[in-house]
Amino acid sequence: MSAFLTLILLVAAFSFGNAAFLSVNNGLTILLQTSVIGLLGIGMTMVIITGGIDLSVGSVLALSGTVTGLAVKAGLPVLPAMAVGVLVGAACGLFNGFVITKMRITPFVATLGMMLIARGLALQLTGAAPISQLGDAFGVLGNGALFRVVEMGANGFPKVIFPGIPYPVILLAVVALAAAYLLRRRQTGRHIYATGSNEEAARLSGVRVHRTKIIAYTLSGALAGVAGNVLMSRLITAQPSEGVMYELDAIAAAVIGGASLMGGVGNVSGTMIGAFIIGVLRNGLNMAGTSAFIQQIVIGFVVIGAVYVDQIRNRR
Repeated sequence: MSAFLTLILLVAAFSFGNAAFLSVNNGLTILLQTSVIGLLGIGMTMVIITGGIDLSVGSVLALSGTVTGLAVKAGLPVLPAMAVGVLVGAACGLFNGFVITKMRITPFVATLGMMLIARGLALQLTGAAPISQLGDAFGVLGNGALFRVVEMGANGFPKVIFPGIPYPVILLAVVALAAAYLLRRRQTGRHIYATGSNEEAARLSGVRVHRTKIIAYTLSGALAGVAGNVLMSRLITAQPSEGVMYELDAIAAAVIGGASLMGGVGNVSGTMIGAFIIGVLRNGLNMAGTSAFIQQIVIGFVVIGAVYVDQIRNRR
């Protein structure tokens, strides 16, 4: 509830400072900008609930998007190419889960290693150069919108009457609902919470702890792959250098939304609120002319404050 109140106060404050903040176009811009953080945050939430962390999602995003771009460039249709990108992300997550559970390496170190591996692969596959000229169909997911209304003006140029609901926003809503259903209504979700709450008790209760962790990390990798497709589609270019520091935004969204780094606590709705807090902060500060460096400082303080509140909650 505190995160939701924070979001409302931020919206009110930025609206008071700039009337254009509450415009339909700016609202859709915030939704579009938040979609990638939201997708990464959902996967991160599942991992954090198990008591782990995934530092590799930004690099996996870049690798997945790069593989999708290479597949399209090789002649594969866009949708199958994007599916390949998501599978690459899932494979990275599966590898993380295997290293953490079977090799007994801490999640921080294991996913830090994958962060370096995935980024290196993305740069090696492309020679550190962006992959361009991927065609208009590649940009539909990131730049298309449902219910967009366009009419020809008197000057012969198209005029947007209603910008429509961006496809990435619709995708985020579908993924969020599916993830919330998984965590709250399915056995796998209950096992994820049990693993993070008390791993030994969960094991004694018959929960296959290793399998549960592997599922959580695989889903996190797959969602990083989906986010990579969305981001590269928005750019209509596969950029191997994209996604730097995105893992921190994903962690921040989950923690601001109430997920506990100790494990066992967290939910998708809270993470969505956390992602929108970051999105609203960035958008509002941009409109106020605040530099990107100051924005990072502000978001850093917000994350510290969220973790402090989490610690107070745990003590109680």
